[in-house]
Amino acid sequence: MASAAPPLSPLRWIDVLRLSLFQGCVGAMAAVFVGMLNRVMITELALPALLVGGALACEQFVAPSRVLFGHLSDNHPIAGRHRLPYILLGAVLFSLLALLSVPLVFHTARLLDGGIGLTAGFSIAAIAGLFALYGLAVSMATTPYLALVIDRTTESQRPRAVSLLWCMLTVGIIVASIAIRLSLRSLDGVTDPSVLEPVLAGFMQRLVLVVLALTLLAIAGMEPARLPQSVASSRDGAITLAQSWALITSSRQVAVFFGFLVLFTLALFIQDPILESFGGEVFSMPISATALLTTFWGVGTLLGLVMAGLWVVPRLGKLPTARLGCQLILLSLLLLMVSGVLGQVAFLKVVMLIFGLASGIATNSALCLMLDLTLPQAAGTFVGVWGLAQALSRALGKLVGGGLLDLGRLLFPGAPALAPYLLVFGIEALVAFAAILLLSRVNLRQFREDTGRSLSRVLALELG
Repeated sequence: MASAAPPLSPLRWIDVLRLSLFQGCVGAMAAVFVGMLNRVMITELALPALLVGGALACEQFVAPSRVLFGHLSDNHPIAGRHRLPYILLGAVLFSLLALLSVPLVFHTARLLDGGIGLTAGFSIAAIAGLFALYGLAVSMATTPYLALVIDRTTESQRPRAVSLLWCMLTVGIIVASIAIRLSLRSLDGVTDPSVLEPVLAGFMQRLVLVVLALTLLAIAGMEPARLPQSVASSRDGAITLAQSWALITSSRQVAVFFGFLVLFTLALFIQDPILESFGGEVFSMPISATALLTTFWGVGTLLGLVMAGLWVVPRLGKLPTARLGCQLILLSLLLLMVSGVLGQVAFLKVVMLIFGLASGIATNSALCLMLDLTLPQAAGTFVGVWGLAQALSRALGKLVGGGLLDLGRLLFPGAPALAPYLLVFGIEALVAFAAILLLSRVNLRQFREDTGRSLSRVLALELG
């Protein structure tokens, strides 16, 4: 077997900070799609929550492509680079699709106002298709991006680097939420689609220009081109997709951790597609005000990420910190139900801050565990698998969140607006409890032993 290309030199911290700008762009786009756009579809345009959740879920249902894009970036460099071309192409594609989303959503709403006919059905399918393509583009960009982080950081540097990247993701969410608040303040109380559409379209255009500019700044020079002979050598020595799959399936711990990631992410995101509608219908908050709920959650998440990375994980360890984070998520969901009963906006904001704190602590420890459960020889593929778990559960969260809200409205006709939301939050709390139970079965030592033996067998067969 030919020797692999030499590893890239580790990044300086200033370069890690610059690279994290792309993660901030991903967070900003998520805040606009999952926060602002879905609230407008459900509340202002009165589209069925199940339809909205299903359309948003299509973005995540294409998550199996993450494994493919991870493997492609591991084994098929473009112009001598394994990661940057995929990141840049993915960013350009998801930006273009974001521009198309606003006119398509409003066009579909106009068609549905005239009844559900064949044309409206095609338009609904087009929304689902657009979100699916958007998800493919995000997968193409983010999977090689995380693999690049593994390529360019040392083992000791990596946990802090990943904490910084996820802090920047949250910063992107916060900045986008504040931008929505400032840019769309004139839409408070407005429900006329002819007024909403041009303002939202203009906002999306400005956002896309900023995202593309920051993406170029973030990734420029982060992966120098390999020499042709190094590229060929790397390709010859790379682990094939079949061999990577053998590594992934070699340990039962992979399945256990995959299941934990699914439940953990569900516990974070089932309420996500309906949260701003919760603020609008139960607390009578306008669009600009409900966008700030994400800001409170984001600030709490930042605090949780920093606390976990600098203090909690070093003292408690990764598994105990992950367990603590999941327990705090469970508590936060119960408090979210209490906030609806009390009907106090100030209390809701405090709960979102606590929810963010719990999310940050749990996310930091889960990411550290994810890195420990990744082999450098197949970094892109493993990152794709863990990304698949998170993306599938986000998809289910959006679909289940919207579906449960519609179900609650059917089960409790004539009941206060709060009742269907209590159903959603209650089931989400049960999912958080299940994640805590599954986490107790994660064993890092067993994973290393199983995959180490499997890697030796794979390489021995290739040499033979």
